[in-house]
Amino acid sequence: MRQPVKTYTVEEAKRKLEAYCAYQERCHKDVACKLREMRMIPEAIDIIISHLIEHNFLNETRFAQAFARGKFRQKSWGRNRITRELKSRHISAYNLKMAIKEIDSEEYLEVFDTLSRKRYEQLSSESNVQRKRKKLADYLLYRGWESGMVYEKVRELVC
Repeated sequence: MRQPVKTYTVEEAKRKLEAYCAYQERCHKDVACKLREMRMIPEAIDIIISHLIEHNFLNETRFAQAFARGKFRQKSWGRNRITRELKSRHISAYNLKMAIKEIDSEEYLEVFDTLSRKRYEQLSSESNVQRKRKKLADYLLYRGWESGMVYEKVRELVC
């Protein structure tokens, strides 16, 4: 037997989404998806999202900055990957630029250097130089580091 689908009033949904946004920074897309999962109608979704923005539960700039800082520090993502992920969440160009500014240039280069050297050490068992270069480059590019930096580092590390 199927369970009945839970329905929410606009007020119940507001409270639920306030808690959802207070727990962690969210983007508009995440919130809209959550509301659609709750089977809210488009008019209610608009009302709830504007309520969340008005009461500062939802702030796209704050989300983008926190996302960029977190992914850079926790996962060592480069600017390209962070930008790509934020674009997939429909973040505006202005907020994208603000988010990327959150990453300190010196720290960015340090993390890139550490990450590339660590990956190079992991590839020590690879005897084929070309394969080692490709694996190192692919790894760094996948993580969103700029291609110019990647190829320069690959030439420096893999002789």
